[in-house]
Amino acid sequence: MIWDIYNALIADELINEKAGNNIKFYEYPEAKDVKETHLIIDPLDPPKPGDFADDKWLTDDYLFQIDVWSKDMNERDLIANIIRQIMWQLNFRQVGGIDEYDSDYDIFRDARRYRGKKYVKNL
Repeated sequence: MIWDIYNALIADELINEKAGNNIKFYEYPEAKDVKETHLIIDPLDPPKPGDFADDKWLTDDYLFQIDVWSKDMNERDLIANIIRQIMWQLNFRQVGGIDEYDSDYDIFRDARRYRGKKYVKNL
């Protein structure tokens, strides 16, 4: 699923232009090193079985957090909203998040959490 999310994000022209080289999994940059916009895709929970029928599970439930770190608040907000639209298309819904500003390093951070399901094949 993480690659599905990555491929959908990188396919967006603006995201690819602004952060295409700085999309990471699990790894958060050092705040002092952030010069360009960064996206971090972080699975917060391993997939869990869900939606059962005939004593079999039909879906895997996922919880991801996607952070946008940027020196530009408007760019951060624009990218975070595009990500929300992309995640919606992937059947993920926003379930929380945080909006922060690090004054020491002049970085804006938007960290949104998304929950979604994917049907399991061949169980």
